[in-house]
Amino acid sequence: MSVTQIFTIGFTKKSAEKFFTELRCASVKHLIDVRLNNTSQLAGFAKKEDLAYFLKTICGINYVYVPELAPTANILDAYKKQKGDWAVYERHFLDLIAKRRVEETVPKNLFDRGCLLCSEDKPHHCHRRLVAEYLRDKWGNIEVKHLE
Repeated sequence: MSVTQIFTIGFTKKSAEKFFTELRCASVKHLIDVRLNNTSQLAGFAKKEDLAYFLKTICGINYVYVPELAPTANILDAYKKQKGDWAVYERHFLDLIAKRRVEETVPKNLFDRGCLLCSEDKPHHCHRRLVAEYLRDKWGNIEVKHLE
């Protein structure tokens, strides 16, 4: 049985050149957008419509938005806006995706050389890492690599 590679990446603090080069060099097939808010002007080159165009044109990568892998506004706001505790955010988010049964509802083949996208520059305190680890625990035989 072959190992499924799941990548993660954040766009904050990255130039467009670095971002797209990282994806291309990793041979990513699908960029899986797991952001709750993906149309903000603050997203720059990573706004949903622009990103889909850039990915296809520059790298030949498919863009897929999977909102089932995003936190709810309440969970995100409690952590970001109210400066909540990461451990509480992590527990609430993992409970949410377990309740959503994402391991059963999101197609596994989407993740083979797929890359989870969020805004955080590092994966340590980002839900994209939690999603990747959750799916690895549920499906097994998955290698997670965080693109810098």
